[in-house]
Amino acid sequence: MMDYDLSNAITYHYGKFPPEKIDYALFIDELLEATDRLARYDQMLKNLHNNEILLAPLRNREVLLSSRIEGTISTMDEILQYEADDDGTVSMQARSDVIEIVLYQRALKSAQQSLELGYKLTANFIRQMHQQLLYAGRGASKSPGSFRTTQNYLADKTRRKIEFIPISPEHLQESLDALFRFANESILPPLIKTAILHLEFEALHPFQDGNGRIGRMLITLYLWLEKILSRPYFYISDYFEQHKEEYIEAMREVSKTGDWNEWIRFFLKAVKAQAISNLEIAEEIHHLYEEMKLEFASLLASKWNLEILDFLFTYPVFRNNKFVKNTGIPTATAGNIIKKLLDAGYLIQKEESSGRRAALYSFEPLMRLVRV
Repeated sequence: MMDYDLSNAITYHYGKFPPEKIDYALFIDELLEATDRLARYDQMLKNLHNNEILLAPLRNREVLLSSRIEGTISTMDEILQYEADDDGTVSMQARSDVIEIVLYQRALKSAQQSLELGYKLTANFIRQMHQQLLYAGRGASKSPGSFRTTQNYLADKTRRKIEFIPISPEHLQESLDALFRFANESILPPLIKTAILHLEFEALHPFQDGNGRIGRMLITLYLWLEKILSRPYFYISDYFEQHKEEYIEAMREVSKTGDWNEWIRFFLKAVKAQAISNLEIAEEIHHLYEEMKLEFASLLASKWNLEILDFLFTYPVFRNNKFVKNTGIPTATAGNIIKKLLDAGYLIQKEESSGRRAALYSFEPLMRLVRV
């Protein structure tokens, strides 16, 4: 990094965590509004008969957008096509961007499942998340699952400027211990704690790579652990991606000034806006599900209607052999159902069958809602 400009670099806020003074008067309105909007979103989650199926598309959006902040560019269609061919391994034939996003998705889902089983949020837990996240692809050479032992930097590579210098490696372990003590023992309001936890993790930047993605996963997981959410389904990267410069600058200001209040206010605004957006998208997905339930009943008149619908909302890009396997529908019947859905315009064929490779289809009503 010696050929990078260090003149405007901001250094980690030694001795300023946790914040000594929080001025609630500066963001009380934002705190109340964010709390209210999250509660409305969570009520919608509680009302869904099968929130795992209906919110899988929201998680896919989060995975794409969180990775996009880091410069990993892929499309929803690419990710879902990869999943259609997924055999449980990681295909090295896929683009590295696709591999990174698939691993992010798996790490997030695995972390949610582990916490549901009673695992605690600790430094070791974070290391395990990181190991999954960087299991393959470009990150595999960046010490997956290990905290860094050398100094790292956050830089604007285009302008060749160092923007932020995280904590030095010799102070990293004690600061991580302080972070997780704060997470598990602080009596601050949960949204305030989540804002502070996210920023401190990003400022410590404990890994060689993948810090931003892990830090954003922590927001979802911590809001659920703090019982602000009944299920760990809140995704905030959409707002951070749209306000990327403001997001980064608000974090840098904490280390620059030692004042956490403006960051907390920014975070609360982000939570409120994202809760509104997530609710709108989730309601659109739910409305589409109910609409398709009626239309499929009329078009297909099949005893398999619910299995078909749940499959398409879980796997909106799929090969017909997976359709048969996952739904349990006999092969001939499944072929007739797919033909009806194709003819009616619900499905489009993306690839024809070739040799032992089954045809690939896309459920367009849902894909139109979730493409980003």
